[in-house]
Amino acid sequence: MNNIFILIVNLTSFIWRTIPSPLRRFLIKSILVIDTRGSNPVNGLKQSFFYRDVIDWIINERAIVYGNGIHPKHDLTKYHQFFINEIRDGDSVLDVGCGYGAVARSIANTFPSSHVVGIDSSSERLTQAINSEKFSNLSYIQADVLHYKFQNKFDVVVLSNVLEHIDDRVAFLKQLIKSTRASRMLIRVPLFERDWQMPMRKKIGVNYFSDDDHKIEHTISEFDHEVDDAGLKISKKYLIWGEIWAICTTQ
Repeated sequence: MNNIFILIVNLTSFIWRTIPSPLRRFLIKSILVIDTRGSNPVNGLKQSFFYRDVIDWIINERAIVYGNGIHPKHDLTKYHQFFINEIRDGDSVLDVGCGYGAVARSIANTFPSSHVVGIDSSSERLTQAINSEKFSNLSYIQADVLHYKFQNKFDVVVLSNVLEHIDDRVAFLKQLIKSTRASRMLIRVPLFERDWQMPMRKKIGVNYFSDDDHKIEHTISEFDHEVDDAGLKISKKYLIWGEIWAICTTQ
């Protein structure tokens, strides 16, 4: 069945590409316009957001191919540099939810005197991280960070697009403060107020999360309150690239 499906897709693709590009674009645009028009503007908006999400998925997939397996956003948004700017050589650093290890490697490469640890519960992601470029000052742990007992304290904890995946974020942060004994936390989360379309999506009942696993995408006030409730103080905060980048210290 899969072979038949692939054959149909390849044949359809071949036929489609025989049509001149300007005509293909005109046909696609016409179909989208026709499909989103109607007497009910809410349904039209919902359908439009559906197509927007499909196009965003295509753009991200093509961007990763363009970057030979690495999304260009890592370089273009310079978010690695945000973390690096707030770390000193010699700091012990814990990268929570390190995934494929991109941020952890950047930190380890920049600060040879620092000990960097990446922790993630996914064996698949950690396997890729371990098999990537190696640094003598970088190690990985496969575990749930909330249940892992660290032997040594850390100076800095990095949370890069992690909090939005957690249900009870205040309890999560409190436990991290206790288990890592870190004095600084560098946090990056998606911002709800990044675009007028987010509250519009919410208003008409369309998913506005950028990832299906997200539990929240913070407003500025939500982020401030959660961090404060966890016992952290925001020393600096940047609103950039539709995200919140914050430097927090233990109170």
